[in-house]
Amino acid sequence: MPTIRPSADLRNSYNEISSFCHEYSEPVFITKNGRGDLAVLSIEAYEKLCGKFELYSLLNEGLEAEKKGDVYPASEVFDSILKGLA
Repeated sequence: MPTIRPSADLRNSYNEISSFCHEYSEPVFITKNGRGDLAVLSIEAYEKLCGKFELYSLLNEGLEAEKKGDVYPASEVFDSILKGLA
């Protein structure tokens, strides 16, 4: 279940929100006038989330290349890399 806090808690309970985000690696949703406004994450959770998005983007790029037939056998790729290192 998501953790939802009013915006005043950012000022009044910052340390508590920070501790929660670090301990559970989950966002805290901040409301303003009763409506969703922000999601607060620890830096570690944010970087992990960004890493996942980057990985998914690269995987999708590979799948699109495969659909277009723009692929090479792994053995050729590795041979090319090894020749470049020699």
